[in-house]
Amino acid sequence: MPEPPEELLALSRSLCNKMVDAISTSGPMPFDHYMRMALYEPGLGYYVNGLHKFGQAGDFVTAPEQGRIFATAVARQIDEAAGQLGHDWTLLEIGAGSGALARDLLEILGQPPSRYLILEPSAPLREIQAETLAGLSDNLRTRIEWLSSPPEEPFDGVIVANEVIDALPVKRFEMTDDGPAELAVTVAEDRFDWTPVAPSPRLEQAWQSIANTLPHPLPVGYRSEICVDLPAWFDTVTRPLKRGLALMIDYGYPRAEYYLPERSDGTLVCHYRHRAHFDPFVWPGLTDLSAFVDFTAVAETAVDCGLEVAGFTNQSGFLLSLDAHEIVEQADDDATRLRLAGEFKRLAMPGEMGERFKVIGLTRGFDWPLSGFEVMGQLHRLEG
Repeated sequence: MPEPPEELLALSRSLCNKMVDAISTSGPMPFDHYMRMALYEPGLGYYVNGLHKFGQAGDFVTAPEQGRIFATAVARQIDEAAGQLGHDWTLLEIGAGSGALARDLLEILGQPPSRYLILEPSAPLREIQAETLAGLSDNLRTRIEWLSSPPEEPFDGVIVANEVIDALPVKRFEMTDDGPAELAVTVAEDRFDWTPVAPSPRLEQAWQSIANTLPHPLPVGYRSEICVDLPAWFDTVTRPLKRGLALMIDYGYPRAEYYLPERSDGTLVCHYRHRAHFDPFVWPGLTDLSAFVDFTAVAETAVDCGLEVAGFTNQSGFLLSLDAHEIVEQADDDATRLRLAGEFKRLAMPGEMGERFKVIGLTRGFDWPLSGFEVMGQLHRLEG
């Protein structure tokens, strides 16, 4: 990987020093605490330090930045729902990234929302989003409102979260003869390293609910992750939805595939300058940390929060169900058709984003078929 410039290394060292001080004071740091600091420590964490994250100049490219095919498919599904919600409906986007999806949805939607709320606690990301959205018409731009916490007033509408759940801090564990040991972070030979500690009560409770659904016990030495914060986070962000649809799009697996024997070192992945690696201790604050999503856990949590699981599929199935491939066929010239074909391939092919990314549709007080899950509906995969 390319070495960061000295000024960025200085930022990472400042964050490392805070982590080391915390470990010196309190002992080994649970990994979810480490991940929270690495991503969200004020002024220093990856998502709040003001460094560019998205697109070719950043560390990764999300689906909305590939072009407009993804946003067009999402807009078609939202328009279908909005048609049943009436004219005064709200769209809440959680973690809007670069703002590309918000911009495209507002321009593509046949029935734009009366309010487009962006839940974004990061001030630097708000600035990036505002720049992306500056070119919208006044009529559309005045509908946008940034929030640092979910709205308190209930609304009828749609919630969209694209590549958000993977950034929630996770507990990391390793199986022993006596059950899971929690993997915490310590300092050894002037660098961070793993050390096993007794599992926290939250980890033990979460693990028991998962272990009871697995077809086989995990072998000794098996390492993986659990997002123990998912239920509280999910309840907070979906509670305002009185009636409507929530679309969650992310990379992940159903539980039976998440904890496969061959996935023995878990799903933790790091990104730096479009390079994926698997060492979360490299340049904290400069490197994105994420874990694949357990979509069975998402479905279980949604039901606990009073939502219905209306659909589940991979991204390829979602795009095909909403006729996104027709965008390529309708291109006006060969050059545009070739560009759109490449975009669609990246979004839909199994070896690209098509299978790795999943889409789950959740509803509350809304009994209406969702076209995005008709062609390749895969609700059965969520079962243990």
